[in-house]
Amino acid sequence: MIEAKDTMSQRAQTIQREAQHWVVRLASQQATTDDAQAFKRWCAASAEHASAFVQVRAVWQELRPAAQAVARSERVSAARQAPVRAGRRAFLGAALAASAAYLVVRPPLGLWPAVTDLAADFHTGTGEQRELVTAEGVVVQMNTRTRIDMRRGSDSAASLELLEGEAEIRTNAGAQVQRLLVTAGPSTIAAERARFNLRFIGGEVCVTCLDGRVEVRRGAAQTTLEAGRQLTYTASGPGVARQVNAEAVSAWRQRQLVFDQTPLATVVAEVNRYRPGKLILTDADIGHKRVHARFSIDRLDDVVALVQEVYQLNVTHLPGGIVLLGKATA
Repeated sequence: MIEAKDTMSQRAQTIQREAQHWVVRLASQQATTDDAQAFKRWCAASAEHASAFVQVRAVWQELRPAAQAVARSERVSAARQAPVRAGRRAFLGAALAASAAYLVVRPPLGLWPAVTDLAADFHTGTGEQRELVTAEGVVVQMNTRTRIDMRRGSDSAASLELLEGEAEIRTNAGAQVQRLLVTAGPSTIAAERARFNLRFIGGEVCVTCLDGRVEVRRGAAQTTLEAGRQLTYTASGPGVARQVNAEAVSAWRQRQLVFDQTPLATVVAEVNRYRPGKLILTDADIGHKRVHARFSIDRLDDVVALVQEVYQLNVTHLPGGIVLLGKATA
């Protein structure tokens, strides 16, 4: 049974590589008539072939504008440093290298891990949650798509950095250190015998005190949060502390997502953090619709079914878990 699964996995990987070859070949503007006939035969050989090609092509189309921008930048840099006679071959090499680098650093649609994810001391994948206990006894519950680095602390303080994502952090009464310092973007959160939820996504920091007390420092500014208080801010804005529903904030710990009159665009962005593939709103107006619901992280396809039924949206399913949500046509 294991050998059969391995064989299937190898076959899928082979088909994926072949699909990537065909996408690159057909996009190169150098494909011949013989190539076209060979491609038709390859697609006709199996439904898996055609499906893999559609998926890879969708990724390529999402990537192409950014890759071209990187290639242009590389071209300008090469022109300044190399003789003019370097020619077309050198430029194509730079463009391909730039495209490959972009794929590794910023995967399109988040369909595979970025190199920055793998470089972190601890990281979680899409939909994955894990518990981390530091040598000092600090308990860290990591949510989906989260990256954390351990930092050198002192005898009286533990230190770590949330590079991206979300985590619930708890300092225990019996911990070996008296103080915890957590860095997230431009801020530092200090805590003693406290439990708090920390979120750092898209440059926005959100700190929610769940138990005890935490201090949030941003440059010269400092804010103290008691249990049930939350502070959200960006590098350009200070933010204002407010009272929140702590149960809703930490619902992800029970693998639940809770939305209370939340814009659909925000709901989609949040769901995309947990779900393989990507939900895409094809009309900006749809994103303003409000959602009041609770979803299980293990059944996120319920989100698609709900918005389709409640808002009468047109839903298009594509390979790779990509779903387009748009206005229904009359």
